[in-house]
Amino acid sequence: MKITVRLIVSLLFVAALVAAFFSFYQVRAENKRLTSDLERRTIILADSLQESVKALVQNNASDKLKRLVERFGNRERLKGVAVYDGQGAVLASSPNLDPKNPELFPQVVSALTEKSPVSASAHIDGENIYVYIVPLEDDEVIGAIGLFHDASYIDVRLREIWKNNLLRFFTLSALIVVITIVTVRWSITGPIAQVADWMKEMRTGKGKIVQPAISPKGDLLAPLISEASQLARSLAAARTRAEEEARAKVGSAWTAQRLKEHMKIELNGKKLFLVSNREPFMHVKDGGNNKCITPAGGLVTALDPVMRICDGLWIAHGSGDADRETVGAGDKLRVPPEDPSYALRRVWLTKEEENGYYYGFSNEGIWPLCHITHTRPTFRLDDWISYQKVNEKFSEVLLDEIADEEAPLIFIQDYHLALLPLLIKEKRPDAKISLFWHIPWPNPEAYGICPWHREILMGMLGADIIGFHIQFHCNNFLDTVDRFLESQIDWERFSVTRGGHTTIVKPFPISVAFDAAVSEQPDADRKKELKVSLFKKIGVASEYLGVGVDRVDYTKGIPERLRAVERFFEKYPDFIKRFTFVELGAPSRTHIKRYRELTAEVEEMVDRINWRFQNKSWKPVVFLKAHHGHEEITNFYKGADVCMVTSLHDGMNLVAKEFVVSRNDDDGVLILSRFAGASRELADAIIVNPYDIEEMADAIQLSLTMDAQERTARMARMRTSVKEHNIYRWAGNLITSLARLRLPEEGCNVERSE
Repeated sequence: MKITVRLIVSLLFVAALVAAFFSFYQVRAENKRLTSDLERRTIILADSLQESVKALVQNNASDKLKRLVERFGNRERLKGVAVYDGQGAVLASSPNLDPKNPELFPQVVSALTEKSPVSASAHIDGENIYVYIVPLEDDEVIGAIGLFHDASYIDVRLREIWKNNLLRFFTLSALIVVITIVTVRWSITGPIAQVADWMKEMRTGKGKIVQPAISPKGDLLAPLISEASQLARSLAAARTRAEEEARAKVGSAWTAQRLKEHMKIELNGKKLFLVSNREPFMHVKDGGNNKCITPAGGLVTALDPVMRICDGLWIAHGSGDADRETVGAGDKLRVPPEDPSYALRRVWLTKEEENGYYYGFSNEGIWPLCHITHTRPTFRLDDWISYQKVNEKFSEVLLDEIADEEAPLIFIQDYHLALLPLLIKEKRPDAKISLFWHIPWPNPEAYGICPWHREILMGMLGADIIGFHIQFHCNNFLDTVDRFLESQIDWERFSVTRGGHTTIVKPFPISVAFDAAVSEQPDADRKKELKVSLFKKIGVASEYLGVGVDRVDYTKGIPERLRAVERFFEKYPDFIKRFTFVELGAPSRTHIKRYRELTAEVEEMVDRINWRFQNKSWKPVVFLKAHHGHEEITNFYKGADVCMVTSLHDGMNLVAKEFVVSRNDDDGVLILSRFAGASRELADAIIVNPYDIEEMADAIQLSLTMDAQERTARMARMRTSVKEHNIYRWAGNLITSLARLRLPEEGCNVERSE
């Protein structure tokens, strides 16, 4: 589109210059012609009158002179005729000229003085008048004749030329725009778009033709299509080899390609329906434009790569203030914007529903209930009613989407939609439903605080598979079901049977993507430059860099982390002016009072620590409160000497794994809370109790003084672990379990996944 606009603007600019030049030339020529014609007619008339007027003036025949002037004053375009004596006084003039004819008219004086005709344009009473004065001579000048012609018709004619040429220019401009758009679209952008779509299909594996189904117009695109065809053949051959290798290497590492091939087999053409509260891409207003952003959180980080592969449908709450403006038919759009790979269906909630369901019941009730962080859960009847209504709204949207699907595969995410499995199962018993619980599950005593604990459990048990991050949470869930519901629990198979329906409960440790590109070793100088640039960005002169990346949430242990940093400087003063800790905190759930209080507490602690230790060029702590982009976070990961993940209670915490994946230099130290699920896999991190401030302070000192070889060995082992247990393996195992599930009428139960 931009090239079309540039082409149109260029053509219009040139056309405007040409039109202006020729219009100016035409106006000047026409003005010269009309003026010359007027002068010629005036001279002829003056010559015809000169002898008669001279005789009458000599004979002092004033009456005859007036009649003569009146007779000639009525001619076309002649405003009037005046006769002057030798001193320039008016002897006779046309009646309509009397009030406009001043005594001693300047041109009359000039003609009498110079004894030669004088012509000029004059404005009399706002009219353009052509004045021609001829002296009357005998032996001496005895007077003059003045002819006054209306010259306004010349201005009218010149304005008509400009008007007509301007109209022609606008007509020509419209034709230029239309013809340019049609020509460019037909000959350039249209074929290029077709080639681009074809190349995209080839790149994504949807296209099987190695020649685009278009004929180039002339030879303009022929070279491009020829080269693209060669590239497509090479790509198709490489993909075929990769697919064959992926099928052959059943026991190889999980990659995006292997997951894609695996899902082709397991799903067998079926679509995956993923349901969550948070959407993977949000549109927000940015000035006069709409901007697409990725919301913070581990759920999107984990699931977006999976959905890109399976081309499924993601149903989520449309929470962006520009979300409604960007959807198409059925409240859907293709995402991500830069490379549409799957569909997003947005669900619309009112402010009251969002406040009750999300901020109220989900995040003031279930969230603190499931996280043992000493924040008292709050349960209100109105919030519970909103929670039920929103779950029903999601069920209506989902049922509409799966109406034409046979035995649809449904993947529900997290505690916001605990009632959804049963709502769907009651209407579509043939649906295969998996619910993944991304946060911890408490013990039965803690869970029993919820007034509607039975209803939530019954809603969850509508799923065929319930997944948690670790086995400990599975055990807690089964204990809870055993405590509060009449059911049959099979502890050997970890299943719950209730009302003839069986639910499998299994651990599926979630992870992050680990791509081959991140294995390349960075240059040592570039690493140093990166750290220098990071310190320059935050305005600090320091030697060592520590980093924490979190949503500002009371479960993440940010205040405890800051106390540990403060204690570290107290115990190890040698690191004052040498170590700076940067907290990248994304504001979260600011509608809730506890979160606002936490933000204020963190800011107060940062100010207090800095007041104690900082100097002009160095700060011990920097708090960057904002929603940070992936690239910015990755740069801090790569430049950090130590990353602190000190959750008080967490299901998994993907920040720990993201840090490990980013460290392709096999350097850096991870300090990890033992209460985060990731501590089960990343044993080579320095595992700490986030409530033990002394232990965490010592852990920072150990990280900064650790031998380089030990740092490298620890990081290499953690990277191997994340590489083997990555998001593709998590998705492959979970979706395999769902796809291979056999409902009771099909005769058997879930099969084992790899």
